[in-house]
Amino acid sequence: MTLDKRRQIAYVVDDDVSVCRSLRLLLNQHGFRVETFTRATDFLTFKHIKLPSCLVLDVRMPGMSGLALQDIMTDRKLAVPIIFITSFGTISKSVRAIKAGAVDFLAKPFTEEKLLNAIEIAITQNKAHHKQQAEIEKIKDHVDTLSPRELEVFHFVTKGMLNKQIASKRGTSIQTIKVHRGRVMYKMHAKTLTELIHFAQKAGIIPSQK
Repeated sequence: MTLDKRRQIAYVVDDDVSVCRSLRLLLNQHGFRVETFTRATDFLTFKHIKLPSCLVLDVRMPGMSGLALQDIMTDRKLAVPIIFITSFGTISKSVRAIKAGAVDFLAKPFTEEKLLNAIEIAITQNKAHHKQQAEIEKIKDHVDTLSPRELEVFHFVTKGMLNKQIASKRGTSIQTIKVHRGRVMYKMHAKTLTELIHFAQKAGIIPSQK
């Protein structure tokens, strides 16, 4: 078992206790930390750890179904990639699940290889998500260091306004705007205007280019 694997979590939600037990044994053997639940609501109330993770989720369960859980996770922005497993799969259900972002839809009984391959893809996706979120948080921390006037200049600059246009809009000198702009670049750790615009897009200050 590697240190990297121990820092990856495989959640399992299935109302069949024997399925939970067998998947825990299998995934533990492959080095994953495993958390199992027999009800979808228990998974939702669990305090999820900020580590690369995935969810192996049964489709058909008493109470909240797997597809209903997927919808709630989307609403709550609970970004854990899902691998559906089911004995009662239909094409319409699998299409719906994949369109909503599921990594895979496996019919029981499935092979260990298929499950492990799907989990590898899901964990890779989640690692990329964690990296992106960490970058966004870092950018937002930098934004928080800006003074009100610097933040205003940041908005204007990343929307494409020139120094003289900003100075005219604010009723101040071009030199003053240059000073504020320099401080913005320094505090945001941006080397170029392109990089500053990228940071603004990441932080949601301006729309990303499609």
